[in-house]
Amino acid sequence: MAVTEVSPADRAAINAEVDRLTQSSVLHGSEALCRLLRYLAGQALAHPGVPVKEYQLATEVFGRPADFDPRMDSTVRVQTGRLRSKLAEYYPSAGADDPIVLEIPKGSYSLVFHYRAAAPAVKYEPASGAAIAETASGARALQGSRDGAAPNRLVPVVWTLAALSLVSVGLLIALWASERRQAPELVKADALSEPLRTFWAPFLQAQEMPWIIFSNAEFVGKPQVGIRYFDPSRDSKSSILDHYTGVGEVLGVAELSRVFTQVHREVRIKRGRLLSLDDVKNNNVIFIGSLAENLVLREIPTTQDFIFRKIPSGTREGDVEIANLHPRSGEALVFQASETLPIVEDYALIGLVPGLNPSHSILVLAGTTTMGTQAAAEFVCRAHDVEDILKLLPNQGKPLGPFEAVIRVRVSEGVPVSSTIVAVHAGR
Repeated sequence: MAVTEVSPADRAAINAEVDRLTQSSVLHGSEALCRLLRYLAGQALAHPGVPVKEYQLATEVFGRPADFDPRMDSTVRVQTGRLRSKLAEYYPSAGADDPIVLEIPKGSYSLVFHYRAAAPAVKYEPASGAAIAETASGARALQGSRDGAAPNRLVPVVWTLAALSLVSVGLLIALWASERRQAPELVKADALSEPLRTFWAPFLQAQEMPWIIFSNAEFVGKPQVGIRYFDPSRDSKSSILDHYTGVGEVLGVAELSRVFTQVHREVRIKRGRLLSLDDVKNNNVIFIGSLAENLVLREIPTTQDFIFRKIPSGTREGDVEIANLHPRSGEALVFQASETLPIVEDYALIGLVPGLNPSHSILVLAGTTTMGTQAAAEFVCRAHDVEDILKLLPNQGKPLGPFEAVIRVRVSEGVPVSSTIVAVHAGR
């Protein structure tokens, strides 16, 4: 699980290791890789558990412009791969005796670390007189057996117990060492940072486990020939395919599960078509996906200022947009994803509202496309993003009340790379 804080001792150890690496022969003369390493270490210490994005590295480390396109520029992937290889080269040789190991897992741009496993100290305790006498007696028995005397029936037992003891100690040492190797220090904490604790308090303080409901739209057709939304005017309900959801919904569920795992809270995950109104009434519920996909949202009251609706006419007729029913100064009336494909910009709604039972809460995380939905889920799981929302709400320092927010999401190659708050309304 990811952490939200790094201890002062771990911070000092990481900084010292970064200094050793940047001064080593492996990275000597490669300022770009040293700069990348320092940046990744800084991100790991400042925002532990928060994934580093390719776009972030491109613009903040390698000086690429704001319109950086990873499809046209592979600098980040190439340089990160080089640094990953340099780290793998360093530790078996020059860094063989370093107490800490830094790594960049494959498929990631984030830095993790772990301490090298050390053999546990063996505590010495003088044997008691009885134990010494017993040991001497056993030794005499064994010597008698070697000399041709009658074998002592306790000898096999003694050897068996000794062997089992050695096996047990060996297993304990192996498990201890394995735990040290497999539990990186950056992913060991089980407490959330203050912004996340404030944001998630309605769901963490309840006795019942929260429910995560992902969108489960009604489709018809076949993958081989094409799938489309169910149309009641021409389709039979028996032809509905109800086993599809979006990529963003899947990744959003994983991100939310990660947060609750950090505080050792279980969640119940359910697809939208199987949810009942009683489920909503009796539990805290997190909806992932807009009402275009999460059909149960059409049956319950949720947000009041920002709502999802279909574009009624024009070239984008039928597409989903977020409408601002109570716009404030400087706010747009509608929020729409980019029209051309591939999508490069999306919008998403983050709304915390009272449940059907006022003692419970409903959280809506939904984009106009599945990529915006993913961004909304990631947004509420990152401490610095949540802190930005909290700063824009009244009654700071008090329990979080209802609110609705819209974020603009920049998308590259089907992946949300950055999100910005464009509107926040406190509950009325």
